[in-house]
Parts: sequence; C-alpha cells; structure tokens
Amino acid sequence: MTEVHLPAERPPRSAVTDRRPLGFSPHEPTPTAGGPGGPAASTMDDRTAAALLPERPARGHKGTFGKVLAIAGSLDYAGAALLVCRAAGRSGAGLVTLAVPESLQPLFAAKVIEATTMALPEDDVEEIDPEPAIARILDHEHDALVVGPGVRPGLATTELVRMLLAVPEGDPSPAPMVLDAEALRSMATLPEWWTGSVRPSVLTPHPGEFERLRAGAGIEASADEDLSGDDDARRAAANAAAESWQQVVVLKGARTVIAEPDGTVTVASFENPALATGGTGDVLSGIIAGLLAQGLAPGPAARLGVFLHGTAGELVRERLGDAGLLASDLPDAVPLVRKRLAAIAERAKSGNRVGFAVRDEGGGSA
Repeated sequence: MTEVHLPAERPPRSAVTDRRPLGFSPHEPTPTAGGPGGPAASTMDDRTAAALLPERPARGHKGTFGKVLAIAGSLDYAGAALLVCRAAGRSGAGLVTLAVPESLQPLFAAKVIEATTMALPEDDVEEIDPEPAIARILDHEHDALVVGPGVRPGLATTELVRMLLAVPEGDPSPAPMVLDAEALRSMATLPEWWTGSVRPSVLTPHPGEFERLRAGAGIEASADEDLSGDDDARRAAANAAAESWQQVVVLKGARTVIAEPDGTVTVASFENPALATGGTGDVLSGIIAGLLAQGLAPGPAARLGVFLHGTAGELVRERLGDAGLLASDLPDAVPLVRKRLAAIAERAKSGNRVGFAVRDEGGGSA
C-alpha cells in the first residue's frame, strides 16, 4: 500500500493540487480565548491526541481491546449501522456486535463481516420491544454502547433509550455509552433525563439535535444564538449543557466543540466541507464507542475520537478534494492516523526519533 502522509498545511484549492511533501498538522495546542459569552478552550494537536491513545499491549487479544455493542440501523437506514460497526473496529476495538430488531437480523448478518449480530425482541415488525430488549442488551457482555444511528423513531425507541440511560441495579460501574441521532431526538422528549443515576455518556449532536435537546431542557433556541457559525456561542452553549447534564457533549460542525462536565472545553480546529455528507456522524459515533471500549473515559474518548475523525477527513480531502468524500471512505483512514499518533507517543516516551518529524509552526522539524 502506498503510504499516505497527513497535510502540513492545507494547499490552496484549485483545479490541480500542487505536489509537495506532506506531514502532520503544524498546529500546536493553544488556548482559544472566550468571547463575551464563550469560555476559554484548548485546541488539540497531534501531540495532545497522541498522549490520549489507549495502550496496545503486545500480548493483548481481542478481549483486551474491548467489546462494543451497537444498537443501530433500520430498514431505511441500514448504512448507518454498517458505518458505526466498521468505524468502531477501525478505531481499535477488539469485538463489535450489532443489535437490531429480530426481523432485520438476517439482512444485517449478510452485510457485516467482522461484526457479529444480535436479535432484539420486537412487538411489531422492526419495532423493538423495550423490556425484553433491555434484558438481552444487559445480559450481553460489552464494554461500551453506541445507541441511535439509523434507529427507527417511535415510542418504543424512546422507552429503550430511557432504560439505557438509567444505571442498572447492582451495577455501580455500567458501561459508558455514545448517544447519537434518534437516541438524541428521543432524549429531547424525556423530561429531565439527566437527573438521578445516569449512565456515563457522550452525546454527539449536530446543531439541530442540540437545539432540540436544549429546548427539551427549557432553553430557548434564541438563548444559544448562532450554533453553526459563531464559535463563542457554540463553546458557551456546549459548556453550559455539559455542566447541566453532567455528560460529555460533542457539538458537531466546523470546529467541533467537546465540552466536559468539569468545565473543560476543547475545540477541534478542522473546517472541512468534504465531511458535509451523510453518514460521517455515524462514523464519529463508532470511533468514540471503540475508544470507550478500549478503556478511555468519556472525555478523552470524545477528544481523541473527534481528532481521529477530523484528521482522517483531512487525509481523504487531500486525495479527493472538497467534494465527493463518502462516509465509507473515513474508517479505513483512521488506523493510518492512529499509527502515526502512536509513533509520536513512542517518540515522546523514549526521547528518540522514529523516522519522521512533526513540523512546528515555522515549518521546521520539532
């Protein structure tokens, strides 16, 4: 396979991209000053991301690297489930299981290769029966859950999400969970879902889903101002939500914001129009779930997941340009990014060079 290098600087966009040496992003982690309504935030770079990588012991096995259980997909959105599973595996998870309504299991079993499938009981065609389904989910061994991508909307889905949010009896340390898409829309209808004993989670809304969640919590959309184009407003709103809900919030979009319950706010500097296509959010959910399964806490998993996803997007953009990226292009780029981050982490640990240099802001080698 031809080795792909990560872009040092984004080239001018033209009909023909100049051929030039490529390397890791030169960005250093710098504080982002908060505006009148926005908290200060740090910006990730390759070194800070490398420091978050979970260990890969040489004698590890598939159980060592975590088990992801994905509750995703429906007849209309089968692709979402497939993207989640592939992304979780490409992020380094040892095992991935896809849980779908039992009438759809034959369809998905024929589509997935590395992942296994699990049938969830139904009370109607394609509609999960929440009580027996939650029993089967909790009985299945897993280290992380991802819930929502491509799931069929309905009252049964909302009830299942409510049950999954609650900490199971007799399990003081339940597996963490990524909540996306239909799970977030369901949560917006659940009054005060964040109260009581709630499973540790990472919420990954785009601005529209975030507005619905905030509206369900009694916050008017006008209070958050422009959640697509105003970086200060995005940081402030995500920070307020994370502190109120006591969960990690990943507010997607250009310059994605990762806000944590303790007030930590991190911004990913990626602004990539190539990622504006269906399914890329499903890939992000799978990556974060895979990192949770490998033992990262929700905050670090979200930060590293966003960085892996964004840098993978830059790799594909470098090859294809600003348009034409498909969500299915992203998962296979993730291990390339992780490999290079692992080399940086090893160099930092040993103090020795490992065959390439990380470029600094001035274009020199660090």
